[in-house]
Amino acid sequence: MVNPRTCCAIVEPATRTKANGVTRSQNYKALAATAISLVLWASAFAGVRQALTGYPPGELVLLRFLIASACLAAWALISKMKLPRLRDLPAMLGLGLLGIGAYQIAFTFGQQTITAGAAVLIITLTPVCMALFGTILLGERLTLFGWLGTFISFVGIAIVSFGESGGFKWSNGVTLVLLATLATSLFFVLQRPYLKRYSPFQMTAIGIWAGTALMAAIWLPGLMQAIKHAPLAPTLAIVYLGVLPGALAYVTWAYALSKMPASLLGTSLYLEPPIAIAIAFVWLGELPPTLTILGGLVAIAGVVISSLWGRTSGPLAAG
Repeated sequence: MVNPRTCCAIVEPATRTKANGVTRSQNYKALAATAISLVLWASAFAGVRQALTGYPPGELVLLRFLIASACLAAWALISKMKLPRLRDLPAMLGLGLLGIGAYQIAFTFGQQTITAGAAVLIITLTPVCMALFGTILLGERLTLFGWLGTFISFVGIAIVSFGESGGFKWSNGVTLVLLATLATSLFFVLQRPYLKRYSPFQMTAIGIWAGTALMAAIWLPGLMQAIKHAPLAPTLAIVYLGVLPGALAYVTWAYALSKMPASLLGTSLYLEPPIAIAIAFVWLGELPPTLTILGGLVAIAGVVISSLWGRTSGPLAAG
């Protein structure tokens, strides 16, 4: 759900070279790792909704990422992760504040008032927003189909907002999740130079630690009281969010990224919305309104158009 998956677009040439030399067994393992990541990330949308029944959003996101930070720190020690260069550290921490801190805070507060299905449909806009930021900041070019896909996607999100608000008015929850999408998209665009020197896991770990520090500065004083008064089910949901979608899914995605073509991994992300909606129905008995689902289908159609035909150098080009 933090969405480092989109960074696969940046390292595609390297991953393709590796993929040509892997065995069939490694391919199966990579497919299994991809499936694990997708299911865990898709489940996070319902997990946040469950956790919000017992925790304020600020304390929720802090506890979740304290757990994730600890898990990633343990894995960094086990894998002997190299520390970044000192000159790169300030920028990497700043990116973490944006792509993890701002993203997760806006996302969690937004999910107070919209369904899990609506949230995942909005997050699906990430590739389109990345293309827009690439055009603005990096001088990349969108084709006519790219602009058309972008327009269609945002029309779809407007329909989602109407579906969530119960009428023809804009939903504040949609606004917050859309801001989260913009934050993570900008994060992925700005981190491109660093992914030439650091692995996706290094970028993710540094980003999550920086984002967690921001959350702790705001909500740490009230965390113990929130834990003390919370029912068991929301607390267990946060533990789940921190350990599995918050840590394990990034490790399995990084493994898949090293073994499979990035274009295939990018395509697999289109499976996330239906998986998330199905999990939310099983876990919470929650289905998005019909208008939300319709808007989501329109938005995804726009994303597909923009991703496949929208850029002069190909789908999800590295730039």
